[in-house]
Amino acid sequence: MAEETKKVEPELVPAPEKDIAEEKEVVPEPEVKTDDSKALVVTEKVADTADEKEVSTEKHAMLERLETEKRMSLITAWEENEKAKVENKNCKKLAALSSLEVQKKASLEAELKKMEEELEKKKAECAEKIKNKIAALHKETEQKRAMLEVKKGQDLIKAEELAKKYREKGLAPKKLGFFGV
Repeated sequence: MAEETKKVEPELVPAPEKDIAEEKEVVPEPEVKTDDSKALVVTEKVADTADEKEVSTEKHAMLERLETEKRMSLITAWEENEKAKVENKNCKKLAALSSLEVQKKASLEAELKKMEEELEKKKAECAEKIKNKIAALHKETEQKRAMLEVKKGQDLIKAEELAKKYREKGLAPKKLGFFGV
C-alpha cells in the first residue's frame, strides 16, 4: 500500500512540469518589434490580450487540476495511513492474543502435569497399600498354615498316643474314621 503512495506521488510531480512545458510551448513569447506603425501595435496588443486571457484560463485550469491532484494525493496518503494504522492495531491485537494463548496453554499444561503427578503419587500409595494388604494376607495365611501344622502335629501325637493305649490294652477302637465301622 505504501508502494502505491510512492508510485502515485512521483507521477504527480512530473505531470505539472510537462504541463508547464506545454504551456511554454503554447504561449509564444512576444517579440519586441521596433515598428513605429500604430496599427500593428494596436493589433498586437489586442492579440496579446486575447492570448493572455487564453493563457490565464489555461493557467487557472491547470492550477485547478494541480489542486485536485494534490487533494486526491493527500486523500490517498491519508487512506493508506489509516489502513496502516488498522493493520498495525490488528497485528498488535493478534500478537497479544497469541501471547495470551501461549501463556494459558502453558498454565493448563502445568496443571495437567501436576494432576498427573498427583495421580502417580496416589497410584503409588494405592499400590503400596495393596502390597501391604497382600503381605498381611500372606502373613495371616502363613500363621494359619503354621497353626494347621501344629494342630496336625498335635492330632498325630494324639492318634499315636491313642494307638499306643489301644495296643497296650489290646482293644480295638470303637470307630474307624475312614471305614465307618
